Amino acid sequence: MLRLTWAQPEDLIGHELRQARLDGRDASAVAARWRAAGGDEAPSRAGASARPASPRLRLLAEDLLDELAGLPAPLADSEPTDLDRIRALCPDWPLRAPAAPMPPTRPETTGTESTRLEPTRLEPTRSKPTRLEPTRPEPTRPEPTRSEPTRPEPTRLEAAWLGRAVGCLLGKPVEKLPLTGIRRLGRAAGNWPPTTYFTARGVPSGLLTAYPWNRRSAPTSLAENIDGMPEDDDLNYPLLGLLLLQRHGRAFTTADVARVWLDELPAGRTFTAERLAYRNLLTGIEPPDTARHRNPFREWIGALIRADVHGWTNSGDPGAAAGQAHRDAVLTHTANGVYAAMFAAAVIATAATGTADVHACLRTGLAVVPPGSRLAEAVRHAVRLAAAHADFDAVVDELHAVHSPAHHWVHAVPNTALIAAALTHAGGDFTGSLARVVSGGWDTDSNGATVGGVAALLAGSPAALPGHWTAPLKNRLATSVGDFDGTGFDTLAHLTHREATRPCPSPPPLPPSPLP
Repeated sequence: MLRLTWAQPEDLIGHELRQARLDGRDASAVAARWRAAGGDEAPSRAGASARPASPRLRLLAEDLLDELAGLPAPLADSEPTDLDRIRALCPDWPLRAPAAPMPPTRPETTGTESTRLEPTRLEPTRSKPTRLEPTRPEPTRPEPTRSEPTRPEPTRLEAAWLGRAVGCLLGKPVEKLPLTGIRRLGRAAGNWPPTTYFTARGVPSGLLTAYPWNRRSAPTSLAENIDGMPEDDDLNYPLLGLLLLQRHGRAFTTADVARVWLDELPAGRTFTAERLAYRNLLTGIEPPDTARHRNPFREWIGALIRADVHGWTNSGDPGAAAGQAHRDAVLTHTANGVYAAMFAAAVIATAATGTADVHACLRTGLAVVPPGSRLAEAVRHAVRLAAAHADFDAVVDELHAVHSPAHHWVHAVPNTALIAAALTHAGGDFTGSLARVVSGGWDTDSNGATVGGVAALLAGSPAALPGHWTAPLKNRLATSVGDFDGTGFDTLAHLTHREATRPCPSPPPLPPSPLP
């Protein structure tokens, strides 16, 4: 029997009950009815439960999903999804600089501890650390200022594409493994923290039985097997973003995102929120309702992994990058799932200038996130932890203690916090940032991809990235998206540069034509 992952009502209901607890809805009565009927909890790591539900139980799950959608949402005002409401909650939203520089109109002031990141100073990190040590914070920071749009160099964009691929590839073999397993596998191979790709060489067979590599990734992603960059959704989505910009420009609409997906994205290459939004499109539901209808994954990490292109093509304009990421994200996500994409896009747009350190990039990312949201609170906490602990394992242990009991391993809140902690602790160093974020577990390949892209932008060029990371990629990317299979990262950089430098008109005031 075909067991479709991330889509069956009897599997979705447990995830929706967990999401209800996270966003403050009282779902206790619904949970009691589900359990009394014999319903299972959500699968802990896989996308489908081990056994199929009866037709009666599946129908009940569908009814309960709709009932849960109607429960009052007490966090709706502090965690909106509408962009205008998000901006209204962000007092430090980065503004685009005018054509001519303007003198400051008031002195810079210091933000409060509760709502703003404290800056940190870049310090050298070891290329092969035996202990992951943090950079140290300074006492104050200036408020965000107006940003000056820039044109990113093709070499910097090539580094970003490569860094994203390297980080994804590092995390692929250990995706879905518990933190204990990742640590034991790395240590057994003498590669902890991981400063090169994971390998099965030297790892005891009993340990591999207890903690098997990701089944789909091991044949292409262990050091001994790498032959170019294998296909992964963390690279497919930047390619789709590139196609989106080529066809519709930076003034694209959310419906344009949907059109590109329906034209170019195989349904079987979607997961979690993207799979359910794709299903909703095929049943006639239009954006942004595609993100809400029976979609318990709407605050997971999927929109974040689509954010890089929006940052790359808005270098020096993080507010525009965040707005562009928002239009993409609301096809599939709401609230904190959208904020994670906006945060990443703003960080990347700032890093793409080559003029800001990683700590300034993270502060700018937080400026586009509602300060009272769960995501903002988690990122601020993660950065404080990274500044307070010399050993990054201690940072990871605390993050897991705080977030793992309530969140799925793919949820945007803990993963974005880990991304921020890793970049902060490593000071943006490429190998150090990758070692930290992948050693932290959860969504290892997605987190590695985002961190790798940011750290590579900060490094500035492909030549600045260590060859043991980039050489195995052979300047070749595998994908099922469009005509990109086998394309080189240098070519992708030039295509991205073309979109980054194309004039951007204002978004059209009228709604788009119906979807095909």
